[in-house]
Amino acid sequence: MGKSRSPRRRSVAVEAVTEAVDGGLAQLIPDPDRGRAWTLLIDGAPQSHVDLDDPAYLSFEYQRRLGHVIDLLAPPGKPVQAVHLGGGAFTLARYVAATRPRSTQQIVERDASLVQLVRRELPLDQGARMRVRSVDAREGLAKVPDGWADLVIADVFSGARTPAHLTSTEFLDEVRRTLRPAGVFAANLADGPPLAHLRGQIATAAARFAELALVADPAVLRGKRFGNAVLVASDGPLPVAELTRRAASDPHPARVEHGRSLTDFTGGAVPVTDSAAVASPAPPPSVFR
Repeated sequence: MGKSRSPRRRSVAVEAVTEAVDGGLAQLIPDPDRGRAWTLLIDGAPQSHVDLDDPAYLSFEYQRRLGHVIDLLAPPGKPVQAVHLGGGAFTLARYVAATRPRSTQQIVERDASLVQLVRRELPLDQGARMRVRSVDAREGLAKVPDGWADLVIADVFSGARTPAHLTSTEFLDEVRRTLRPAGVFAANLADGPPLAHLRGQIATAAARFAELALVADPAVLRGKRFGNAVLVASDGPLPVAELTRRAASDPHPARVEHGRSLTDFTGGAVPVTDSAAVASPAPPPSVFR
């Protein structure tokens, strides 16, 4: 992960920013422990955390796990070409720009009013090579040239649920089209007991990619609580050993499932197609309390 500076407490009170966006009520809440850091919430659900002074700092556990994937994608500092489906506050795109300067990135965020809010209140580095499209994720992905991306990250939620059309084999066919031969797909998935959605997403990815890994809190994998899991897929070898080490030593420790153990975890789930796809389950109210 990128080096983070010591926390800088705010010296003066900064008010939250609240604004209606297409997806609901957006709030930018100042982080009292970091000088220019903010948390983005949509209808009360935390979406992103951004530190404008230190964009290599990742706070949310699922974003830290995606940060490990970004770190292991290529030698340290090497520029990459990345597609982000779901923009939020552009946290991971900022992370790539900070840790891999000169990277070229495309961000697809359907909520145009959210994009305007983030650009105004949490401006991007003028030197960053980022293009933002305010269209549906699959529509935006269709505009990416064949074999262009080293990395595609899917982190799309509507009303705290992943839309159905972003959970299918047809969607992954479009992802594979945009990836280079050894490119990596990483998805932020949310589920709770009995984990039917998560198992189905693993089976779906297994139908399209040669290598898979799943990174999650053991309690989530055991079906003890609702939470996030990061699915990583590629047609090339995945850095499973190093990913496992980083996930285990993270401030939010996680387990990595791979190979036979991951196949066993699916429990016979079948791939999801467009005709049968449904949105991911909504989190219980207790998750945001």
